[in-house]
Amino acid sequence: MSSSDARSNAPAYLGLGSVLAVALCTLWLALVGHLDLYINPRYSVFTIVLAAVGVPASIAGLVVIARGHGHTHGDDEHEHEHEHELGGRPGGAGRRTRIVLGGAAAIVTIGVTVAMLVLPPTTLSARTAQQRSVDSATLSNATGSEAAVSLLGSEGVDTSQYGVKDWAALIRQTTDTTALVGKQVRLSGFVVPGQDGSFTLTRFVISCCAVDAQPVGLGVVTDAGDRPDAVPDEGQWVTVTGALAANPDQSADARIVIKAAKVTEIAQPKDPYEY
Repeated sequence: MSSSDARSNAPAYLGLGSVLAVALCTLWLALVGHLDLYINPRYSVFTIVLAAVGVPASIAGLVVIARGHGHTHGDDEHEHEHEHELGGRPGGAGRRTRIVLGGAAAIVTIGVTVAMLVLPPTTLSARTAQQRSVDSATLSNATGSEAAVSLLGSEGVDTSQYGVKDWAALIRQTTDTTALVGKQVRLSGFVVPGQDGSFTLTRFVISCCAVDAQPVGLGVVTDAGDRPDAVPDEGQWVTVTGALAANPDQSADARIVIKAAKVTEIAQPKDPYEY
């Protein structure tokens, strides 16, 4: 086989090797229960099935290509013998290229797979939330515009199970926020620090996967003057208990904040995202 022919198969080797690596990693994440850190749970079954199909399919593809190279190599030997008869110079570049490409595909597959096995999965951080503008005036489509969201403020709706996303959506869509003042809330999220004893209680909302995750948050006002340690560290997960109140900062975009009666530090929950 000529070196040009071997190089022409480089995309096939590397492509199939990458597919195999991604499929194996996906199955591993599903096995250890970490797949939900990367995609919306409603896509989990589809993703797992696709990965399960991708593993044998990519292996079969690599085998087919390897066998094809073997047959072609036999033809190349005849061609090289003919070149000898004609005084030509047989080349081993094709074989060397095949070895390099096969090794590269193996390294990619093994490297990515080992990394997923060894390195613990991480969630999106408070710094990422700040970079993506976590504030109720710039929620983008994170809170959605579906029928379920538009009914959040309807009378008779039980708000006891509302999360950060639900309250942020309700505050955003309500024209008269005075009706919300005084409502009791108990919410969990991580801290994005603010000023003067305030912070934003934040969660990431995943529509499809972690790539499109959008931060949503509610401002929290604490009595930091009396308790210097009232504001937890950036990124710390907390549970905030308190009541909705008008934002004392009239210049702020957020009209409603949580007047915290209690801020309790907690460990990051198993499923840190909202959907």
